[in-house]
Formats: sequence, C-alpha cells, structure tokens
Amino acid sequence: MARLYDLVVLGELNVDMILTGDAEPVWGQHEKLVDDARLVAGSSSAIFACGAARLGLRTAFVGVTGDDVFGAFMRDHLRAAGVNTNHLITDPTIRTGATIILSRPDGERALLTYLGSIAALRAEQVEAGLLQATRYLHVGSYFLQHALQPGLPRLFAEARTAGAVTSLDTNWDPTERWDGGLGAVLEQTDIFVPNEREAQAIAGSGDVKEALEALAARGPVVAIKCGAAGAIAAHGEERATIRAPEVTAVDTTGAGDSFDAGFIAALARGLPLAETLAVATACGSLSTRGVGGTSTQATWDEAVALANRSGTP
Repeated sequence: MARLYDLVVLGELNVDMILTGDAEPVWGQHEKLVDDARLVAGSSSAIFACGAARLGLRTAFVGVTGDDVFGAFMRDHLRAAGVNTNHLITDPTIRTGATIILSRPDGERALLTYLGSIAALRAEQVEAGLLQATRYLHVGSYFLQHALQPGLPRLFAEARTAGAVTSLDTNWDPTERWDGGLGAVLEQTDIFVPNEREAQAIAGSGDVKEALEALAARGPVVAIKCGAAGAIAAHGEERATIRAPEVTAVDTTGAGDSFDAGFIAALARGLPLAETLAVATACGSLSTRGVGGTSTQATWDEAVALANRSGTP
C-alpha cells in the first residue's frame, strides 16, 4: 500500500536558547559573560524530524504549541526544513516550551527546561489515519511527554498492525526513575535508540555492552550512541560497532537526534545494520559543525561520503 509519509513524528516542541562559552552561573546576582547566544529550534523530536527531512524522508510532525511567538518560530522552522506541519495543534491555554542550554568549549552541556507545551500531546489527538499513512512512526523525549505516555503502547500497537515500523528515543529521565510505563512501550517498539547512559540506566547495567544485550533481548533493533566513542547496535544475532569519525565539533546539541534520523533513513533505504550504523554516526557527527541541532545537519550524500571514509572496524 502506498504511504503518504515515510515518517510521522509524535513529539514535543520547544525553542532552545544556546549560551556558548566557558562560564557557569553563580547565585547572588553574579554576572558572567558568554561568547555567543542564539535562539534556535529545539526539542529532540523536532531536531530528529528536520534531520530526517534533510536526508530525504517525507516527514510529518504531530505536536502541540502555544499560540505565541515561540510556537510560531517552531512552526516556521519545521516548514522551512521540509517537515509537514499540517498536523500540529495550537493550544491557546498553554505556552510553548523552552530550554536554556549552557554549552562549554569542552562539549559539556547543562540544560534548564520549561515544559509548557512539551508535555501536552495526548494519544487521542493523533489522527487515526496517520498510522496507516506512514512507513515509520517515531517518538522522542518519552520521559518528557507525560500526556502521551499512557496511550503510547496502544498507538504503537495500532501502527504496527497497520504495517508501520515504530521507533523510540527516551532521552534522559529528569526523575531518574526510568519507568513511566516504558516496559509496555518497549514491547511495541521495533527500533530503540538510547544513548549510553540512558541504555545503562534502563537496562540496570553499568556496562554498555551488557545493556545492549539486555535491551536487544526484549526484541527491538537497538542502537546505542556512545558520543565520541561511536555507537554499537544489535539486531537479532547480528552485532555492529562503529568509531566516531573525525569532525571538528562546535556544538553537540541534537547530535543524538541527528544520529536517530540517519539510522531510520538508512534502514528505510534497506541498508544492512553495519552500514546503517555508520551512516547514523556520520549524521550525528556532521550535525556538530554548527550551533544548534539543525543548522548543519547532513544531507544523504554527505552522510554516506563520511561513512565511507570512516569505514567500520
């Protein structure tokens, strides 16, 4: 059956204010200077969607914004990136979410987030026809999407029944309980793409390879992002490892989300696991060339070229 979209993203929407420099805040009205400040499109899911569209996937977004300047900013940015925004919801009773990111020269970051519309999307707001209209259905920032959590296992199950592939990136759990009904969602997840710390916390293991095995035993294809060390993945009995390519990083915001986009785009093109992991890692690395999560995301040709130069061990 022909599908209207390659990918539908159910996600949170917020702006990011990125402050760059070797400075940390000090209470007591101590003023510190930073090197740069930029307002950019934020949210794990939005960065993922923009990356997927840039890689050539027909991508639509389902999410909630407030009726405010930040909401208009996010809508405009998604449209400019080639993401279909016809399914976005405007709620005048809430404000669009926002995150302040403190980014140091060594790549370390600290985040302060106002949830606002981030936690507002509910499962019943997702049009039923969308599950039949897409090849892939993705959810990011699971632990921030409080209203979506109860209905997500049903949505994923319905999507799989309709022939769609489901994918999930939990991102960090601010409560560090690593629950929120996640087990039921993972039972309906085909592709799981956490980072190293998230995978270890969810699997209850201090070793990333043990975490990979534990998560893969639950059934999904699992790819774990390990930052500068690269990534590892498992699909059934198959395993793959990739080193991170050499790229001069300016800002690591959204690198994991760009990795996710590359992983889905490569699988959608039918690439085997090792090549998929190489393309995904290239996408994550290339996204760090500029400030913000979407300013320097890779095209398909760029990602493949870097993946081919880097190779796999």
